[in-house]
Amino acid sequence: MIDFAITCVRFAVFVRFMLKSTMIKTSILETGRLILRPLTLEDAPAVQKYFNDWEIIKNLSKVVPWPYPDDGAEDFIKNNALPRMREKGHLIWAITLKENPGEAIGIIDFGHERSLSHGDRGFWIARPFQGRGLMSEAIAAVNDYLFFEVGLEKFTVLNAKSNITSRRVKEKTGAVFIGLTELEHHSGETEAELWDITRENWEKIKNGRDE
Repeated sequence: MIDFAITCVRFAVFVRFMLKSTMIKTSILETGRLILRPLTLEDAPAVQKYFNDWEIIKNLSKVVPWPYPDDGAEDFIKNNALPRMREKGHLIWAITLKENPGEAIGIIDFGHERSLSHGDRGFWIARPFQGRGLMSEAIAAVNDYLFFEVGLEKFTVLNAKSNITSRRVKEKTGAVFIGLTELEHHSGETEAELWDITRENWEKIKNGRDE
């Protein structure tokens, strides 16, 4: 029943998103420490270096291959990410540090056609850059863009039930837990947590930070 309700909500939001998709793009976003820019094929070497990591991939669904192929990043960017950005209006950012904007240290991937097994948004950041609040900083910038520039009201995200780090990022960036769904992950986890992120709740979070 939860899956059905989420599917209905996501379809309604997807229709609105697609009506706007010809007018939006993966804009460059800046935060205090980061530049989020459109993912390009030139990012493949850095993505291959950082994403080919069991500690990252273990928390993902089995749609992601493991062992990760030697050309996994290039294949993903060339045959998956770039076509979705070009043809479906998906928004895919390379996360980079301001002092080194040429190196992707993570990715944020947003699109209402990503399927329930992915949620509307996915993200990862390389292990050397974890524990510094960078992911929450990047997600805050994306939330601002999606709600206040694109004009979305709600989207759905998920994470492996056992992925405490991802859960904490969601809790800090306006997500509200709505239930569990079955989803196999490389780690052996068989459930995923489902979250709604709404414009209304994000505004409350932002107002609380500004006070």
